[in-house]
Amino acid sequence: MDLAIETNGLTKKYGSLTAVNKLDLKVQRNTIHGFLGPNGAGKTTTMKILVGLLKPNEGTVKVLGQELHGSKNGGVLKWFYEQADSRLSIGYMPELPKFPKHLKGAELLDIYGQMYGMTQQQRKEQIPKLVELVGLKGRENDLIGKYSKGMQQRIGIAQTLLNNPELVILDEPSLGLDPVGMVEVREVVKEIAKEGRTVLVSSHLLFEVEQICTHVTIINRGTALVSDTLQNVSGLLSGPAMLHVEVAKISNTIVNAVKKLPCVTSVVQTGDTLRIQMETHEDMRAQVSQEITRSGGIIVAMSQKTSNLEDVFIQLVSKDQGGKPQ
Repeated sequence: MDLAIETNGLTKKYGSLTAVNKLDLKVQRNTIHGFLGPNGAGKTTTMKILVGLLKPNEGTVKVLGQELHGSKNGGVLKWFYEQADSRLSIGYMPELPKFPKHLKGAELLDIYGQMYGMTQQQRKEQIPKLVELVGLKGRENDLIGKYSKGMQQRIGIAQTLLNNPELVILDEPSLGLDPVGMVEVREVVKEIAKEGRTVLVSSHLLFEVEQICTHVTIINRGTALVSDTLQNVSGLLSGPAMLHVEVAKISNTIVNAVKKLPCVTSVVQTGDTLRIQMETHEDMRAQVSQEITRSGGIIVAMSQKTSNLEDVFIQLVSKDQGGKPQ
């Protein structure tokens, strides 16, 4: 497995509070990995450790093949990568980034580009591309103070991408945005991944995560509860699927035909609606609809209920906190 991020036994304490507790986190390269957990779960602390802003108390951290080390220099413990330029391969946007309101969007990116050591020519080529990528073309010369929250988040993402990083770490990029802003940021994250980058994104908006992520890690109280592909995590607590099918003029022929399907365990008819219990959580709507049509039925509406990421999240966190699953 080719990993962009790997932590083993990662622990961070603030006095008596353990923010990250022996966390094992593995993020495959070229994936969009959702990092989920309730407030105070340790997500932001973990991300700050990954980019070298905080030093852990215990454990190991390896990012893009480079291990983080600590050493004392003049009595001060410093936290650094094996190679000094490793941080330039990481783009990081903190939660609710703050930028000077008196600067224009393009000016901000130019200043950050100089801080990254980019030449004037590199900045001239890169900034227009990023402005277009994040959907701010035509607004790059507006003052940041006049940007909406969504626009400020997008200029923050552009700043994260200035140095063309291999790994992009985004801490709650949709926080505080309206539905339109959420969609805009979601599409930007998808575009980032299309360019072959690895994206680690923390969020409490589970619907958003389901729209963009390929892999998910759920943590609580600094410990990983589950980490796998989105499909596998979403299916963890899924019981058998239930289909609700409204059929015009239901007949016994239709009901009996559906009952004979090998994936069906029971069929209950209420008026023109069939409640079909499946023995699997897989999507069987195509097979059921084909059988109903073959039997002369006309489907008016069909829906399937299975557990989703939110159900899994609530169940796992509730269980870890000693409460009853919701």
